[in-house]
Amino acid sequence: MLDFDDTRWPEFKAGYRVPVDLRPLLNSLESGEDVGAAWDQLWEELYHQGDIGEGSFAAIPHLVRIHRDRGEVDWNTYALTATIELARAVGGNPDVPQWMKGDYEDALRDLANIGLEELSRASDKESVRSILGLLALNYGARGYGRLLIEFTEDEIVELREQAFGPVEEG
Repeated sequence: MLDFDDTRWPEFKAGYRVPVDLRPLLNSLESGEDVGAAWDQLWEELYHQGDIGEGSFAAIPHLVRIHRDRGEVDWNTYALTATIELARAVGGNPDVPQWMKGDYEDALRDLANIGLEELSRASDKESVRSILGLLALNYGARGYGRLLIEFTEDEIVELREQAFGPVEEG
């Protein structure tokens, strides 16, 4: 995991594809003060309209560490991590740089293991959906992961009904 003292942090590009120092945002999340605002800023910077950058990948191990330390089920960690993974090397986005690939892949596996433990404690559909999406990606089921991350349950039902007609309960 890239140390916060590393001089490369201010040079990383993320969702806006301009240099941004992500450490203050990660520190804000880690401090636990105004977690909602911290997540809003992280989502905005790390993933913007389909765009990601090297900084998005560098942030993932820290997001997983912070998530583990906080000990709370939070859909944001799973959904943002999965969203970045789905955008990797797609549509002009970079792939994970070789020098950080091991830390990035370790973080994905760690988060999947945490997700397996937290799934039984997930109390809302958004958390369940995000955890399952990340698990699908981790276990090689990218199509299912994409479906879970990018579509709500209502949207999936609508797609199914468009393709096959109304669902009959019973």
